[in-house]
Amino acid sequence: MTSAVLTPWWRNRRPAPTGALDDHGSVAPTPILDWRHARVQHLLAEARAASEPAQRAVLQAAHQLISENVRPVYALNDAQPVSRTLARGTGSCSQRLAVLEAVARAAGVPTRVRGLLVDGSFWYERFPRLRRLVPDTVLLAWPEFRIEQTWLNVSELYAPLDALSAANPRGFTNTGPQTLFEALASTAVDWDGSTCGANSCSSFDLSALVREDLGRFSSRDDLFATHGQTLCPPARIVGGALLGRRAAS
Repeated sequence: MTSAVLTPWWRNRRPAPTGALDDHGSVAPTPILDWRHARVQHLLAEARAASEPAQRAVLQAAHQLISENVRPVYALNDAQPVSRTLARGTGSCSQRLAVLEAVARAAGVPTRVRGLLVDGSFWYERFPRLRRLVPDTVLLAWPEFRIEQTWLNVSELYAPLDALSAANPRGFTNTGPQTLFEALASTAVDWDGSTCGANSCSSFDLSALVREDLGRFSSRDDLFATHGQTLCPPARIVGGALLGRRAAS
């Protein structure tokens, strides 16, 4: 059982009509993606120093640096500025994905996000004693990067899904110590069922968990302004106090 009480029920979380969304992406700073901040600039400089100059290689290096330096916790404020996440040295998967987006924009790579409403049961194994408090759905801002005139899903930042599938046959199950953010480097995360064959779906297919595809937005700021965050403000305050320092595992 999941909880619909904790979600912002007044939001009409339905896909916008085709063509109604600004899905062209941008490199502009936003309140969340405050990439002009010195901490983001420093992270970009480190990523460039640790990689080849190609944009994709820089983003891969940034992903590794974020994994090493921003400890995963169950933070609940998806609208937290990236500079604050870096200052704290902790963040949720959503907050750490925002850091990666900010670095991309700082490097001149346009980004956008896809809004996915994912079934709350996907997080049951993370909270075995708190299942009744797991939200009915979780709003996921899934990034995409425009590299060499092509939009690249963050799921394929390191390699195509079929190559990741071959390297790690088990796929991402959200049950072990690896978080969704770390999984991107080695595991297929397939929200669309693109790894399914003609007769069956693979263990990497997570499409059955997607309740709604809300479409693409030019920034995560726009997504959350339109659809709200996963939890309503009072639930974020209480939940953040309870879980904010708990390591994600």
